[in-house]
Amino acid sequence: MHKFWKYRIDHVLFWTATVGFHMYTRRELLASAGWEQFILEIIIRNGLLAAIIYTHLVILIPRLAQRQRIGIYVVAVIGLIVLYAFGKNGHDVYLYNHLSGAAPKSFFDNTYYNISIGIFYLAFSVALHLSKEWYIQRKRLQQIEIEKLNTELEYLKSQINPHFVFNSINTIFFQIDKHNTTARETLSRFSEMLRYQLYECNGRDIPIEKELIYLQNYIELQRLRKDDNYIITFRSDEGVKNFNIAPLLMIVFVENAFKHVSNYSDRNNEISIVLERSDTIFTMKVVNTKDFHVNGKTVGGIGLRNVKRRLDLLYNGSHTLHIQDSAGMYSVELSIGLRSKK
Repeated sequence: MHKFWKYRIDHVLFWTATVGFHMYTRRELLASAGWEQFILEIIIRNGLLAAIIYTHLVILIPRLAQRQRIGIYVVAVIGLIVLYAFGKNGHDVYLYNHLSGAAPKSFFDNTYYNISIGIFYLAFSVALHLSKEWYIQRKRLQQIEIEKLNTELEYLKSQINPHFVFNSINTIFFQIDKHNTTARETLSRFSEMLRYQLYECNGRDIPIEKELIYLQNYIELQRLRKDDNYIITFRSDEGVKNFNIAPLLMIVFVENAFKHVSNYSDRNNEISIVLERSDTIFTMKVVNTKDFHVNGKTVGGIGLRNVKRRLDLLYNGSHTLHIQDSAGMYSVELSIGLRSKK
């Protein structure tokens, strides 16, 4: 079925049936007007239909209907139908002048019939288009569910007993001297991150505020591992709140930045993480300096491939991801259409 849509076989079948039926209903033209007029009738009528159908599907639906510009959309559809009817009316007058023994026709004689044909084929093509979109969306949802189940199974197989983990962390925490606040704070951050991963990331969406806390904890833990030669910047705009996002998407890009950041000794190594919101778009920008190559491998790996796959499944059509890998610099810019908290 994937190849059926991929190679536009649905369009081929639609036009084969449409043109074939039209040829059958207009076969009397062969005797009354000849082959040339018969072929011209087939080309003009179906060419006009193709023009209004694809203008509707390719331009009007995505640019007007899907953007809720309903008034302009309705006017444009009516305009398409009128253009088809007028174009076919003009050809009908020309055609009847070439019919043997036919009475003269005025320009508007076939207007009602041609308008009805235009409406029927527009409606029929939209029905086919919506059926196709429904099928594709249904397959995508099934794929998401399958991958979600597989991910959960893999997660469960690799998960150790969380109660044991937290009991161990609490034990270590109380064994640390009370005056060693840095070690206690580090362990507390790690505990919060682990709790978030184990207990709060089971749904499809999570509040952005929780994801921000997780990112901040991760970044602060990484700061402890770096010396003064590293400049780490994290900024989140005031507007980054009150919406949901798929959990553990952003952390992949942040981890990648820390993993592949440069290791210069004679100059600064930099990591910049910026989160912004502009109206209905959430944007994450991650930039890090990098060495040119390490053992012949460029920056990136299986984590990036997995997150690209998740983005395609969860935000298909409502996200953009731009990755730029240049000499000494690696940058990621992810933009996602926002989902409001429910």
